[in-house]
Amino acid sequence: MVALQLDDLGAYYGKKLTVSGISTPPLQGGEIVAVIGPNAAGKSTLFKRIAGLLKGPGGIRLTETDKGKKAISYMPQDTSANAVLTVYESILLARKQGSAWSVDDADLRFIDHVMQALNITPIAFRDLGALSGGQRQLVSVAQTLVREPDVMLMDEPTSALDLHRQVEVLSFMHAQARQKGMIVLIAIHDLNQALRFADKVLLIADGRMRACGDPLDVVTPAMLRQVYGVDARIEKCSRQFDHVIVDGVAA
Repeated sequence: MVALQLDDLGAYYGKKLTVSGISTPPLQGGEIVAVIGPNAAGKSTLFKRIAGLLKGPGGIRLTETDKGKKAISYMPQDTSANAVLTVYESILLARKQGSAWSVDDADLRFIDHVMQALNITPIAFRDLGALSGGQRQLVSVAQTLVREPDVMLMDEPTSALDLHRQVEVLSFMHAQARQKGMIVLIAIHDLNQALRFADKVLLIADGRMRACGDPLDVVTPAMLRQVYGVDARIEKCSRQFDHVIVDGVAA
C-alpha cells in the first residue's frame, strides 16, 4: 500500500523560506488528511512543494504501488479555465494525461462514474468558460479524481460549494480513498468538515507545522484559542462525528 512521509520539508518563494520544518508520520493509503490553519499559514505553499512546483529543503518519501499511475496529482485553489473545451473533454484529457492516448471502455465508464457521483453529468457538454465558480470547482475535482493517483493534493476543493455539495464531494472522495488506496490531502478551512471526514489532521501556522495526528488530538479548545484566536469547544454529535462550537454557535 502507498505511504507518504514528509521529512523536515520546506519551501522557497524566490529566496525566502516561507514554509519549514514539516515532518509527518507515515500517511497511509486510504487516509484522508485535512491540512488546516489560518489564512496565509502555508497550506498552498506546502502543496506546491509536494507537487514539485516549488523547491526547498527536506525530503518526500513516497512508496508507490503502481508505477504506471501518476504518483501525485494536484488540484490548485484557482480553478479558472481559459481552454476552449467542454467539461467532458477536459475530464477525458485529465484521465489520459501522462499515458497512452487510446481511450477504452474502462476509461469512459470511470469518467461517467465520477461525473455522476459529482452530479456534473448535466453540464458534460458545456464549455468550461461558461461555468460558474462552483461548477468549475466540481470539474477540477473530477479532473483530479479520474487520474487515480497515489496521492491527491486538493487545495480547498469545496470552498465555492454550498453545504450539500460539500458533503457530497467529501463523502465521495472519502469513499474513493478507501476503495483505491489513495492518500488524499485536503486543505480546508471548515473544521467541522475536517473533523467529520479526516483520518488525520495536519495543522500549519506561520509556515510551520504545529501538530499532525488524530483529529481530536489536534483540534482542541487550546489550539483554537492559540492559533485561531477563538474560544470554542468540541462536542459529539448524534450522527457520530464531532463539531466545533464557537461562542455557543456551531462554526
